[in-house]
Amino acid sequence: MKQIKNIVFDFGGVIISFDREQAVKAFERIGVREADSLLGKYHQQGIFQEVENGNMDAETFRCELSKICGKELTYQDVENGWKGFVTDVPQYKLDYLNELRKKYKVYILSNTNPYVMGWARSNAFTSAGKPLDAYVDKIYTSYEAGSTKPDSGIFNYMIKDSKLNPAETIFVDDGAANIVIGKELGFITMQPENGEDWRQKLEKLL
Repeated sequence: MKQIKNIVFDFGGVIISFDREQAVKAFERIGVREADSLLGKYHQQGIFQEVENGNMDAETFRCELSKICGKELTYQDVENGWKGFVTDVPQYKLDYLNELRKKYKVYILSNTNPYVMGWARSNAFTSAGKPLDAYVDKIYTSYEAGSTKPDSGIFNYMIKDSKLNPAETIFVDDGAANIVIGKELGFITMQPENGEDWRQKLEKLL
């Protein structure tokens, strides 16, 4: 096996803990009656998918969601809905990422949207007052790549930009379909459970 040089982490479920049912309730509170059918654990539907794959920007999404709800929603309303997914932001995992960066390049590869990333990349993200960017070398998002996992496009977008070699890279994701494509592309893979403390498992691969 080649020497490990890079580690790529999924965001939701791996770095932060999340709960789909909680997100459904958060969107229902702002008036999205069909939230249960539109929100998935790993993949979204309708306009929720459009904003994650970059086909719709944040403002257009807000306007379209307002039409669905039959009332004008603010940016904060929509952000609060998306943040409903988040149950915990474990500081110990973020601190561990910075420890890993002493030896490896550390990346995020996430199916996400401008609302979640706007929060994650702000000082409001952690109790330490630091954004996600302070803990990783680079963040790759589905809406910027124009592709969502498990499509290979988002992986190839990251590979081309970072110039990483999958054979020298561990890919950590809690989604089974994402792990399958990761293996097909040559990554060393690890699939923790949502919210799991995966540090010891990862150490065994390093």
